[in-house]
Amino acid sequence: MGIRIGTFNAENLFQRPVAFGIDDEEQRNKVLKDFKRLVEILDKDAYTADEKAEIIEILLAHSIDVRPELSTKTILVNEPKGRARLLTGEGSGVQVRDEATGRDAWVGWAELVRRDLSLDAIGNTARVIAEVNADILLTVEVEDRLTLDRFNRQVLAGRLDGERYPFNLLIDGNDERGIDVGLFSRRPITSVRSHIFDKKNPRDRFGIFSRDCPEFEIDIDGRPLWLLGNHFKSKRGGGGADKRKLQGERCAQIYRDALERSDHVVVAGDLNDTPASPPLGFLLNAGLQDAMSHGSYEGPEGTHGKCKAADKIDYLMFSPELFGKVSEVKLETRGIFEFGDPFDSVHGPHDQASDHAALFADLDL
Repeated sequence: MGIRIGTFNAENLFQRPVAFGIDDEEQRNKVLKDFKRLVEILDKDAYTADEKAEIIEILLAHSIDVRPELSTKTILVNEPKGRARLLTGEGSGVQVRDEATGRDAWVGWAELVRRDLSLDAIGNTARVIAEVNADILLTVEVEDRLTLDRFNRQVLAGRLDGERYPFNLLIDGNDERGIDVGLFSRRPITSVRSHIFDKKNPRDRFGIFSRDCPEFEIDIDGRPLWLLGNHFKSKRGGGGADKRKLQGERCAQIYRDALERSDHVVVAGDLNDTPASPPLGFLLNAGLQDAMSHGSYEGPEGTHGKCKAADKIDYLMFSPELFGKVSEVKLETRGIFEFGDPFDSVHGPHDQASDHAALFADLDL
C-alpha cells in the first residue's frame, strides 16, 4: 500500500500579517518585538504607570489610528463596542483609561494587522498542494481552523480531481500571530495531542517554547501513525537560537514518547535551522531519519528561498521503521519565485505560493 506524506509552509492561506511583508529586516523585527512586548504588558494582572505609558508608546509607533501620517498600520488593539475598554481619546491624545487597571478590567486583545493575499497567490498555494497531492500534508503558517477548512472547501476542492480532503484539523497554538500548524488528510485523524507550555510558570523550563507541537494520530488501515507537527522559532529577532534548541530538545522527548505507542512516527514542519545545528541534533540523535538523506532524493540541498544548503529549514523526519519503507523523496519548488523554473502563474514575490518549497515522500506501507 503506497502513501504520500508531505509538509508545506504556506505562509498563510488567505491573509498575511502586514509586518511579515516589510522588506527592511530591522523595521520588521521592531514591529514583531514591540507586538510581543505589548501582549506581555496587556496580559498582566495590574498595570503600572510606566507600563501604561509603554502601551501608548507602542501604539503611537505602529497604529494608523493614532498616527494618521503612517502609511501602514501594523498593530492594533481590538475592543468590542459597548464593553469595558482599554483606551480613551483619539490621535496623539490617546491614553489608557484610569479604570483599565489590568487584564480583567477591560475586554479586547492586541493583534497584528492583516491584509488579504492576492487571488493569484492563493491560487498558486493551492496549485502547489494539488501538484504534491499528498495523502497526509502538514500545513505550516495557517491562520486558524476555520481558514484551513474554508481553503479546503472553496479552493482545493476544484483542484484535487474535484475532491477536497475528507479530513482537516488545526488546534490554535501558542503563538499570538495566527501562524499555526494544521493537517490535511485522506486518512482518518483519530486523535490529537497539543503540547502547549506555560510561559508564566518559572518551573517550566520549556516556557520559552513559543509555539506548540501538536501530535496527530492518523489511522492507516487500522494501524496508528503519529505525526508531530512543528514550527520552530525563526532566526529573526533575539533569542531564536536558544528557543530552537529548547524546542528541539522537547520535540525529541515527545518523539520518544510517541514511539512507545507506535513505531510509525513522523516529525515534520519548518524547523528554521540546518541539519548540523543543535536543535536538529536532538532529533537526529533520537534516531529520526531526514527524508532528504534518502538515496532517491535528487533535488536541491535547501528548501527555502534560493534553496541553497544554508536554506534547508523544512523537514520530514521518519522513525527508523518508517524510513525503511520510503521509496521516493521529492521537493516541489515551482511555487517559489526566486528559484529554478516557477509555475507560469508565478510572476514575482507578490503572487508566489510561498518562499518555502513543499517536501514530500512516498512510502510503501
